[in-house]
Amino acid sequence: MATEFNVEAALAKLTVSDKIRLLTGLGWWNTEPVSQAGVPSIKLSDGPNGVRGSFFFNGTPSSCFPCSTGLGSSFDVDLARRVGEALGDEARAKGVHVLLAPTVNTQRSPLGGRGFESFAEDPHLNGMIASAYINGLQSKGISATIKHFVANDQEFQRFSISSEVSERALREIYLKPFQIAIKNSKPWAVMSAYNRVNGLHVSESKYFLDDILRKEWGFDGMIMSDWIGVYSTSESIKAGLDLEMPGPSVMRGKALGRALVAEKIFESDLDARARKVLELVKKGIESGVPFDVEEGFVDTPEQRQVLRKAAQDAIVLLKNEKKLLPLSNQVKKIAVIGPNAAIAMTSGGGSARLLSTYAVSPLEGIQAAAGEIGAEVTYTIGATTHKYLPLLNSLIQLADKTPGALIEFWNEGPASDFMNTAPNFSASLAGPVWSTTTQSTECFMMDHIDEKVNYTCWLKFSTTFIPDENGDWELSLNVAGKANLFLDKKLVIDLSTNPEQGDSFFALGTVDLKAVIPGLKAGQSYELEIRLTNTDLAQRGSPFKTWGGLRLGGARKVDPQAELAHAAQLAKQADVVVLIIGLNHDLESEGFDRPHMDLPGLTDNLVFEVLKANPNTIVVNQTGTPVTMPWILEANTLVQAFFGGNELGNALADVLFGKVNPSGKLPLTFPRRLEDSPAYPSYGDKGQELGKILYNEGIFVGYRSYEIRNLAPLFPFGFGLSYTSFEYSDLKTSTTSDDGKFSVTLKVTNTGNISGQEIVQVYISDDQSSLPRPVKELKAFTKVSLAGGENKVVTLDLDREALGFYDDRAGHWIAEKGVFTVHVAASSSDLKLKGAVELRKTLTWNGL
Repeated sequence: MATEFNVEAALAKLTVSDKIRLLTGLGWWNTEPVSQAGVPSIKLSDGPNGVRGSFFFNGTPSSCFPCSTGLGSSFDVDLARRVGEALGDEARAKGVHVLLAPTVNTQRSPLGGRGFESFAEDPHLNGMIASAYINGLQSKGISATIKHFVANDQEFQRFSISSEVSERALREIYLKPFQIAIKNSKPWAVMSAYNRVNGLHVSESKYFLDDILRKEWGFDGMIMSDWIGVYSTSESIKAGLDLEMPGPSVMRGKALGRALVAEKIFESDLDARARKVLELVKKGIESGVPFDVEEGFVDTPEQRQVLRKAAQDAIVLLKNEKKLLPLSNQVKKIAVIGPNAAIAMTSGGGSARLLSTYAVSPLEGIQAAAGEIGAEVTYTIGATTHKYLPLLNSLIQLADKTPGALIEFWNEGPASDFMNTAPNFSASLAGPVWSTTTQSTECFMMDHIDEKVNYTCWLKFSTTFIPDENGDWELSLNVAGKANLFLDKKLVIDLSTNPEQGDSFFALGTVDLKAVIPGLKAGQSYELEIRLTNTDLAQRGSPFKTWGGLRLGGARKVDPQAELAHAAQLAKQADVVVLIIGLNHDLESEGFDRPHMDLPGLTDNLVFEVLKANPNTIVVNQTGTPVTMPWILEANTLVQAFFGGNELGNALADVLFGKVNPSGKLPLTFPRRLEDSPAYPSYGDKGQELGKILYNEGIFVGYRSYEIRNLAPLFPFGFGLSYTSFEYSDLKTSTTSDDGKFSVTLKVTNTGNISGQEIVQVYISDDQSSLPRPVKELKAFTKVSLAGGENKVVTLDLDREALGFYDDRAGHWIAEKGVFTVHVAASSSDLKLKGAVELRKTLTWNGL
């Protein structure tokens, strides 16, 4: 394809019908082509911690990077840029022109289902990491799509809820990371949010899309909707929403033609929107990314190195009171315990989840590192904490003995016995219209389905199940549609008779039903079938087009108390215990918010029991966002690992065994209890008022709230330990400034014997302000690498943005003349040095 494309020439060739077509996607992941005008179809893909490609079902493997809160904990803009570049390479391998990332919504509450997708609770850190990520990605010719614009901070009623936010809080907290990224990196696309803000859906808000984004900030890229996030025809066009996704159109198409006739919109409005789509198409052509290619992936030594580095820097050391870490070669017996040890929890759930090219579990990483020092590793799960039972992927096989299952599809309703057992269950069915195989017992069939299969269909999932342990087994199933599960032709789970609605498959699925199968034998083959129809999804008017979904899990049934006792016994016999707990993609996910901050199941009991059995226990918490830790006083060693992507196991072992000195710091405040969080009185279904959620905390989000209330959190924002120690000295600041620009210079010394990295944080306090302001706010940071005994002088440059606030009385930003305190800190609660700068005259401004 030619790499030259003239937007105006192409626009001139488009008919009105062409322009209308161009303003809605072609299917799930593409824009509409217009061949007579030389307009190709560019391809989009989900992010932010990977590039899934075009398929939820039987997708192409991809590199999974740490979740965004993990990347945020690195406080490393260079690393974020490298991750963006690596994602750009992955996108090119998949023929993807536009990545739907990064996410920069602010974590109002620890309960947010998508909290793990954003970088930080602080707008400056959020925006700066996002800027570097975007710059890296777009340097490879791949468009970034910063999202979800704006105040899309909860999953409860996410399509309809109105985020009721003051103008000042919008400007200083929720819009600010978008503003920073648009100023520093100029993303080529923005995605509008699902929700309403102050009563109006963002996708039809001229104030947000045109007045602020385009006119005030000068954004010149394309604005697309979130998927099924358009709720109007003329209004969204007039507001400045260029592209409705996905296709086929729901709110545009023929409705736009009618709006033209009624002169609710004009062809000039279509031109304005189509021009922006064509400009993004032009970037896609110029990128050299191939069109309509078979999807591939990147798995090179260089890619693995970036994955491992990112996972290492996503780890935060929170406690090391007994100096158990790093583990020495004196350790000879290590017990690895916990529900997050043997399974690699690479990411949170929902659209961020993908099929990893490979994944190293914590247990595998620890076993490899322990082998290098001659240490023995034992393992037990300790407690089962899954929302859903583990997938059976490693325990199923096809007729030819290869791993996987067969899925067959029918367009017509087969014999009446299709969903049940009698009387002629074994009777042959007419041949399916199409069949395929899969290697997973979790299939969301939104795509990758042959065109011969109708949208309304019936399917059979069949495989041979081979347990790996003797005993009673528990199987579980939830589906999008109606289904029954059979084992050796006996009905085991009935989800065909008025199944209760659940929250799986983006809230299209049923509840998860379980059944106990007694006396299964390890190594014995059992015939397993799921028979499913999606007819009810069509009747319910599903917002997603899907041919159905199923998730089948299973595990040997264990006595919870007996397993706790076994874990304690194993802990007693070890020199050191590594206890790996946390959440997973079934518990932290798009589509729903967490109901509480507590760890699942008997996790806390497990921690107490193991700590009692062996105080030499390293607790590793793997979550995307904060959880309660009632055992924190008993635990002397604690590591926060986040969801670490492909290399999480190796990276964790690198830190535990001292190959890497941990340098991460928390991008989120960890509260002691949910009630302490700023949004507690008004979040999710709590405090809801007629479809509205009140942002009562205003600008006091995250650490800003804890400080103004003088309330100590469990762990403060910006906190993290190292295996070495650092000293701050020789602070120098610009004494006065006329234009708001000033510098902060200091010396950082590694006072220990080993190399390390320190994150220097600069907070600003306004000593006297006409409006209430936070106690202090993060306005600059840098990461300094130092050998043992080494010192470096670092300088951070700041400007009026570090001094200003939004004056909603006057409708502009203002930095009032006077003295500002400069705090140089190791965390928001660990202030090392203090200086001052005087702004000699008041400054006001709008825009970037």
